[in-house]
Amino acid sequence: MVLRESPFPNRFLSGLCTLSQRLLFPSYWAADQLLAIRETTAEQWQHQRQRCPSYPLRVLVTSPLLLLLLVLSVPAAILGLLLWLPLQAARRPFAYQHTILSRQPEPWELPGTGKAFSFVSANVCLLPDGLAKFSNLGEMRQRVARVGQCLTQGDARAGLASPGNSQFPLPCKYGATASSPPRPGSGAPRPDASVVIEVPDGAGEAGLGEVSVPFPPDADFVCLQEVFDPRAATRLRRFLSPFYEHLVYDVGVYGLHGCSALKILNSGLFLASRYPVLAVQYHCYPNGTGEDALAAKGLLSVQVQLGVAEGQRIVGYLNCTHMQAPAADAEIRCDQLTLGLSWVQLFQDIHAQPGDVVAFDVFCGDLNFDNCSSGDHLEQTHEIFHQYQDPCRAGPRQDKPWAIGTMLNYLEIHDQAVATPAGLKRALEQEEGRRKYLAGPILPDGRPDPSAAGGPWKGRRVDYILYREHPAPISLATTVEKFSFITQLAGCSDHLAVGLRLLLNPVPW
Repeated sequence: MVLRESPFPNRFLSGLCTLSQRLLFPSYWAADQLLAIRETTAEQWQHQRQRCPSYPLRVLVTSPLLLLLLVLSVPAAILGLLLWLPLQAARRPFAYQHTILSRQPEPWELPGTGKAFSFVSANVCLLPDGLAKFSNLGEMRQRVARVGQCLTQGDARAGLASPGNSQFPLPCKYGATASSPPRPGSGAPRPDASVVIEVPDGAGEAGLGEVSVPFPPDADFVCLQEVFDPRAATRLRRFLSPFYEHLVYDVGVYGLHGCSALKILNSGLFLASRYPVLAVQYHCYPNGTGEDALAAKGLLSVQVQLGVAEGQRIVGYLNCTHMQAPAADAEIRCDQLTLGLSWVQLFQDIHAQPGDVVAFDVFCGDLNFDNCSSGDHLEQTHEIFHQYQDPCRAGPRQDKPWAIGTMLNYLEIHDQAVATPAGLKRALEQEEGRRKYLAGPILPDGRPDPSAAGGPWKGRRVDYILYREHPAPISLATTVEKFSFITQLAGCSDHLAVGLRLLLNPVPW
């Protein structure tokens, strides 16, 4: 074991933290349920279709009871908070799970043949229900079950049993598993919607980019954002641990420790790796403002071992982040990118060994800016794009012809036409569908950009997987085999997932 699994140095402190969380939970649950009274569009359509007159009455009865529970649980919550806050000073800012599996990837040996590695990044919006409803999402328990199944179904098709299905059955009706009732005026999908219309390829890049339904069945590394709810992280670990030997979760600092403001939520970052994890480091962004200041958004850096090359290690670096969200906070995001680059370099300088062969160095996550909006011009010219390559980008304000946005129009995510992964794929392969279901370009103040209405609609691509090459004793040539915009989380998130497959080949002397 390179890393201890518990974030606390001993069981006593870990037990005290568990006790404090149990004291805090009744208040946490009551506050979450009060916020969750807000309806999503899917729930509104369901109640309209069922003509449910009892719903308003149920809200009127439930709200006072939840408020009473919140008031009665305050003394226990105060005691729990006084116990919980000082414990955070002793907590390492991540937890680690190592599950020894019989099925492991073959170690890579050099000199020899090349090897491909597959990466997935996804914002899964696994907040407590009350907060998720501000993004028109709810039913966290059902969504986390769906996310876990989607991320592992490729392995299940390969002959492995899908984990956790008996404990966490998928709902019979929710988002990606069943169509919502049609909204007035939305209509059914057009008759020609079942015909796949390919997104045009860039010159010399035929087949590089694709809109895909499934996650890659052989993804080596999964980097998730917005796994904020600890119950969601626990369920995801149960789904992923039979397929990914190494999991890094509960990433971030809490309370008043390590950042400039009180942190109620962690960073939401979650990483799964098939390959051994050698080192992990997390840094919290010190400049978060507004509602983002309550979450410990930051950068997670991980070093993994992939094999050996003439007695030296073959390693890879994964850097996963989630940056400041409000559209008008461009300067904050630029500062976070600059900090992120310095932390990446510091991590690699500390953990590199002489003779290491660096196979890949990936920077991914929800960066909360795009390459088409005039409001994001500061981020579009940041130094990160000189150090890392973006497979989807031709230059500032110019994406490759096949690239599309990854941020969905959250008010439309439960529409019948995009309620299934296949339906969302069909919609996004058409100009009309992209205009309706992808969030559009913005101005510097965050308002929609009216000048974008006349041109081709790309949508806001805020989810990235960047990479760069390193000089090494054995040189490796990096080729992008495929970049995917994945629709399998339709109805479960307000983002598309993205996938990248890199092929590494030794360069002959």
